[in-house]
Amino acid sequence: MIPYSYKNLIVGSDTRIPLVNGNYAVAINLDNAATTPPFVQVLQEVVNFAPMYSSIHRGSGYKSRLSTDLYEASRVTVANFVKADPVHDTVIFVKNTTEAINKLSYRLCEGKEKSVVLSTEMEHHSNDLPWRNKFRVDYVEIDHDGRLSLKSLVDKLEQYRGDVLLVAVTGASNVTGYLNPIYEIAEITHRYQAKLLVDGAQMVPHVPIDMKPHGSPQHIDYLTFSGHKMYAPFGTGVLIGPIDTFKKGVPEYVGGGTVRSVTRNEVSWGDPPSKEEAGTPNLMGVMALQAAAKMLSMIGLENISRHEFDLWQYTVDRLRGIPGIVLHCDLDPGKPRIGIIPFSVQGMHHALVADILSGEAGIAVRSGCFCAQPYVRKLIKLVKTQTCKKDKQSQNRPGVIRISYGLYNDFREIDVLIQVLSRIMEKKDYYTKKYGKS
Repeated sequence: MIPYSYKNLIVGSDTRIPLVNGNYAVAINLDNAATTPPFVQVLQEVVNFAPMYSSIHRGSGYKSRLSTDLYEASRVTVANFVKADPVHDTVIFVKNTTEAINKLSYRLCEGKEKSVVLSTEMEHHSNDLPWRNKFRVDYVEIDHDGRLSLKSLVDKLEQYRGDVLLVAVTGASNVTGYLNPIYEIAEITHRYQAKLLVDGAQMVPHVPIDMKPHGSPQHIDYLTFSGHKMYAPFGTGVLIGPIDTFKKGVPEYVGGGTVRSVTRNEVSWGDPPSKEEAGTPNLMGVMALQAAAKMLSMIGLENISRHEFDLWQYTVDRLRGIPGIVLHCDLDPGKPRIGIIPFSVQGMHHALVADILSGEAGIAVRSGCFCAQPYVRKLIKLVKTQTCKKDKQSQNRPGVIRISYGLYNDFREIDVLIQVLSRIMEKKDYYTKKYGKS
């Protein structure tokens, strides 16, 4: 179990924030699936490096050369973190997971109308929308609990036999926290001569991941993830995949750093990964990302996973004891998951409940559809005519409330959450009137 003292590793873990009654309370962040706070050590590494910060590549000054060396060394650190193949794979730095998946969609698109990408019904929009305007897209179905159906995966691969270019699947759902069996999915996908992309944004910060050697049937062909979900600020994401994928074609963003030579009539493109990183890169973001990867490795992802599961189990056991709380996920503790709990309060809008938790106790949760509207619609069994509207102020917008843990959360924080939820259930009318929503 992660000790309580690990809070000291997190920036702002003791920050006091105002409540609606004018008092202050220590903030409780249960919205880590959206963004995690930074490690103290990550910020310290960035500050320590700042005096040497300079533009990378082609500079002759000492600072530029040092910055270049550290930037390129970060690729190795990140590759080792997920056990990528240093010979066959390349590590491309981007802004976030969304950009990484969009980039891959452009690189794989060759204008073949028959090419099929299989996404799934549980995906974040970022692993669905980028494929739609470039490929024929179909969706692997979920079962009655909202988990991915491997039978549906096989059925779809059979249906499009020979035409499936890629299976694009989340490693862990940002709605339910379900961990998908990515190695079994890899074996199935490769039997049909297709490639596998794992959206690791929710998986990589919480459980160990191994991309496996290229010759293994369990090999993960492409992996994406984001620093801002693994305690690294400043906006850097990662796309890892075979270097051959990125040798061909023209990058979707072109300009400085992407070329070998340019004349008025011709362009000779550079080699990946530089070819895919147009313009001056976010060096500080990369420094933060590699520092966070080292911290997570030092703490041990197995330790993090166990601790966050204990928090999940502790919370679920107590939520079950509050009448009117509806849990929207499978509660079998024997099935793999990360620390995410979607729930709703009968008779109260999800946004109202989130506002009350914040205003009464400084508890941050997320409410809505979490950029996974088709999945949430299925989980809460919406009829087809209903939609997840973007207007947060709309009292008709469907959705749920999401609790999501980081390694620094503790059981005391859950006790506070349960106390406030219990009070809400006892005084629904009072809180509805107080926060001005119905």
